[in-house]
Amino acid sequence: MRETHSSIHSTEHTMTTDFSAGPHTRALWQQVAPIVAKTEALPFLNQLADGSLDPVAFVNYIRQDSVYLVGYARAMALLAAQADNRPDARFWAESSASAISVEEGMHGDLLADTRLAEACRQLKAGDTPAQASPTTLGYVSFLLATAATESYGIGVAGVLPCFWIYAHVGKVLVRRAGALAADHPYATWIAAYDSDVFDQSTRHAVGILEKALSLATETERRRMIGVFEQACVYEWHFWATAHALQGWALD
Repeated sequence: MRETHSSIHSTEHTMTTDFSAGPHTRALWQQVAPIVAKTEALPFLNQLADGSLDPVAFVNYIRQDSVYLVGYARAMALLAAQADNRPDARFWAESSASAISVEEGMHGDLLADTRLAEACRQLKAGDTPAQASPTTLGYVSFLLATAATESYGIGVAGVLPCFWIYAHVGKVLVRRAGALAADHPYATWIAAYDSDVFDQSTRHAVGILEKALSLATETERRRMIGVFEQACVYEWHFWATAHALQGWALD
């Protein structure tokens, strides 16, 4: 069964829309293919696609994502300040704003679903702000430190996996789910990341990184590749630990 599952993921990966913008980002995506394949294999995503995911795990994920988005928005705001041209600065500034307004608006709509009411009650979602899990705190801290202390290109490499992997996963989920039924509990979330608007933003961000890679020194390029790969690993951990309800208890 495990071998069959792996072969399915391999096929899905080759079928997914290519967001690369040139030789550098194409090679980069190929390099992280094993991480992407492991991400596709996560039970969280399989269960999300077929609608069987425990509502508590999904609500926990949404709450952790809300914490993450605040830090992610700040990282993109730092990139907007560092950009040396208006189009890049505008893109990062607008992306920073939408990370809070558009996506958190969607989170609010999702958590208002009556099918998630019991899960929200268990996690006290309506009473207490979410506390960052160790993984969420680590990921956000990594992004902010990279954007604040490294070069612009390295900062871009850090924030890009959130665009690229989500766009990729959105298409993988839609293929697995088939025609999303009107009563699919997670249809709204899945559809949001398989959209022309999100694809366009992803292509724009990848294009910025392609240019930065092409202009970078060999030393800086290696650093950019390493940061991109590390952020991809954080993406895997983010889904996995949200599913496991990771917290700070030592037990």
